[in-house]
Amino acid sequence: IMARVIKIDNALQKRHEYKKNKRKARTVICRILIVCEGEKTEPNYFRSFDRYRKGNVVYELTLDGGRMNTVGVVDKAISLRDKANIPYDRVWAVFDKDGFPAKNFNTAIAKANQNHIECAWSNEAFELWYLYHFHNRITGMTRDKYPAAITKAVNASPLYKKKTPYQYAKNDKSSFDIVTTFGSQDNAIRWAETKHDEYTDERYAMHNPCTTVYRLVRQLTGTDEELNNEIIRKIDE
Repeated sequence: IMARVIKIDNALQKRHEYKKNKRKARTVICRILIVCEGEKTEPNYFRSFDRYRKGNVVYELTLDGGRMNTVGVVDKAISLRDKANIPYDRVWAVFDKDGFPAKNFNTAIAKANQNHIECAWSNEAFELWYLYHFHNRITGMTRDKYPAAITKAVNASPLYKKKTPYQYAKNDKSSFDIVTTFGSQDNAIRWAETKHDEYTDERYAMHNPCTTVYRLVRQLTGTDEELNNEIIRKIDE
């Protein structure tokens, strides 16, 4: 018995090859707006991702902010999004609990959620995200303890072999390179997400330690499934 030969319509086959080649060749810009409460620490860190490329996708960042309170960061993110001539694929508000009243912190997160603004918040401070690159922080810590803890973690890293001891300095432009070189970004994402998932209520000011920066980093490194699916649809258009 001879096997049946199924012929594929030539036009369909050509269309399939065209779409396949188009997907490979076309460069797509993923535009992300990040509005930060901090003036230097957070912008310096996220600037390291600017124009990050993965395959045929370029992640283009717009950074804004500095010297604002928690709700002010969200308000500015909403304003910049609404005024944009070209829509952003994602809009983020980045802020910390710091010394802000619990009510203000919780209100800012709630307002962001209501207005479809993503939040990368940290309790108590952004430096918690740096610490997660080195170990799994599961107990609360006040923000004044972070510099010493980061300094100790970097110097204790088996990858840090410099003769001069490292000293963490706030607003240091090399912080991204330090934590990703001598720590692990993958571990930071995993540990931060695990801790975040432990909290089930909306009393965000009580969630210490906790940071959702890992969600933004996933998008900036092309590992966020939801955003990736949207990009694929863009490529296919």
